[in-house]
Amino acid sequence: MNICVPVTEDKGLESPISEHFGSAPLFVVCDTEGGTVRALTNRNQVHAHGMCQPLLSLQGEQIDGIVVGGIGMGAMMKFQAAGIRVFLTGPGTVGEAVSAWRAGTLREATPAMACGHHGQGGHGGGGCGHGGR
Repeated sequence: MNICVPVTEDKGLESPISEHFGSAPLFVVCDTEGGTVRALTNRNQVHAHGMCQPLLSLQGEQIDGIVVGGIGMGAMMKFQAAGIRVFLTGPGTVGEAVSAWRAGTLREATPAMACGHHGQGGHGGGGCGHGGR
């Protein structure tokens, strides 16, 4: 299975997880069975509030799941419509998120957990899934 994790810098499995999917500079794609890890540039990092195009950034990639610290409603709904499940994780590294994925301890995101404050400063309230592990 291929999972995608938004990160702030490319350090392989030690890459720090970004708090928000859409504004992450990079995505790390991990093959949870084969163990390969590779980074992709977020081609849609700069966008207006509510205009995230997550599938554009991952076009041509085979992604089975997204593991995020936070994600907006629009991006979450676009992934779900494409049959890609979204899971929440807390702060940490890609390696920790992959371990939690394998252990089955990540919560699947619901619309009530979506972030509604992109670019608003702060990360509290609003049903946001930050720290969801």
